[in-house]
Amino acid sequence: MHDSITASPAVRRWWAYGSLALSMSLVGSYVALSKPLVLVFPVFLLAWLRFGIGGLAMWRWLRKPADEAVISPRTRRLLFLESFLGNFLFSICMLFGVSLTTAVAAGLVMSSIPAVVAILSWLFLKERIGRRTSAAIACAALGIGLFSLQKPDAGIAATPESSFMGLGYAVWGNLLVFAAVVCEASYVVIGKKLTEGLGPKRISAIINLWGFALVTPFGLWTAWHFDFAVVSGDIWALLFFYALAASVWTVWLWMTGLKIVPASRAGVFTVMLPVSAAAVGVLFMGERLTPMQMLAFGIALLGLILATLPARQSAKG
Repeated sequence: MHDSITASPAVRRWWAYGSLALSMSLVGSYVALSKPLVLVFPVFLLAWLRFGIGGLAMWRWLRKPADEAVISPRTRRLLFLESFLGNFLFSICMLFGVSLTTAVAAGLVMSSIPAVVAILSWLFLKERIGRRTSAAIACAALGIGLFSLQKPDAGIAATPESSFMGLGYAVWGNLLVFAAVVCEASYVVIGKKLTEGLGPKRISAIINLWGFALVTPFGLWTAWHFDFAVVSGDIWALLFFYALAASVWTVWLWMTGLKIVPASRAGVFTVMLPVSAAAVGVLFMGERLTPMQMLAFGIALLGLILATLPARQSAKG
């Protein structure tokens, strides 16, 4: 890890790209795997257990390194917002959303993150969006457009209690997932500001602690009424993987890459989220991809290639 930080710019850039891609691949996997978890655990209890397990795994990361500046009041506010939007609201919207829609649909809706990240990066970070990054963002948007041509799953639409306020539960699920998209995009932009003064490990631990504090009242209330004896060993194992992936690995990897890569370009790497979410849905949950959805994935991956081309050119120059 330390060697990667002191290596050449090209090596550091590709290390950052790899960290971003692996982070979003893990996010996509737990977006899909959270679907069987929400069938067992209430959403608030699941979120509370996630932050609690993550906190135990990262408690050493809370300690301030000797070479790190004291956290300013502005940075404290940003850390709270990072956790409130990226941990608390994102988790609630995502978990409720995937409980109403399919893993494949949730993953594809979330592939709109690059476009939302780019808009927020331009507005709040004043980042200039280059041609290749713009083309990569357009690929993600086109993928979402292709997916919107698909009809909701017949199994969801056919149930008699599958609508609310005139909209099907699958539609509400996709809207909640898109709300999670906005939260995730805010998380990327705020995270870029935080990496200017804090290390990835400490950011991960602090925002997880805030997430635990925010969800604790809801988690305790649901835990009091929950029968833990009904949870099987397989579900507990899945919960621990979900907690470590969501609270520890993905955040640390993302903040590591974000220290080097501009937020607008980093947002393009979120195309790995729908790809991995759909892969889990197809391989382990019996879901199917249509030819149109496969085309959408191909376009999204093309965007990822476009986003990395400028780095290769600059490395040669």
